[in-house]
Amino acid sequence: MSSLNLNKVVLCGRLTADPELKQTQSGIAVVTFTLAVNRRFQARSADAQQAQQADFITLVAWRQTAEFISKFFKKGSALCVTGSIQTRSWQDNQGQRRYATEVVVDEAMFVDSRNEAGASGSYTPDAYGAAPAFSTPAAAAPNFEELKADDDLPF
Repeated sequence: MSSLNLNKVVLCGRLTADPELKQTQSGIAVVTFTLAVNRRFQARSADAQQAQQADFITLVAWRQTAEFISKFFKKGSALCVTGSIQTRSWQDNQGQRRYATEVVVDEAMFVDSRNEAGASGSYTPDAYGAAPAFSTPAAAAPNFEELKADDDLPF
């Protein structure tokens, strides 16, 4: 039996509402939002609706990723995310068992052009929770210093 485990999701769609940034009691930023993702295949039967069908998927983002999403995206914005599926359960006030399945966002990226979205780039948090690292397609070339062959290398 294989010990292969993989839980990776890639979604591209549009926000169904403006994301609302909240804070946990310990001050951690979190945003929960819904992404409308069109289905790839249409039903071809005579009874099928002619309109494009979509799935509405619940996502949650934490810390800098949550701040990035709430700052740069609004209802109708195109957004591409990577993350993992997470399920959870709890008992509500009436004693009923409740379940939720959601995508926990690891990365969020712009999809629209700069003119359509008002900005460009992407955000990927590093493993240590450093400040946001935004990238743009037209980023300036790095300023490298040329070393002479006889200079001592730092390693």
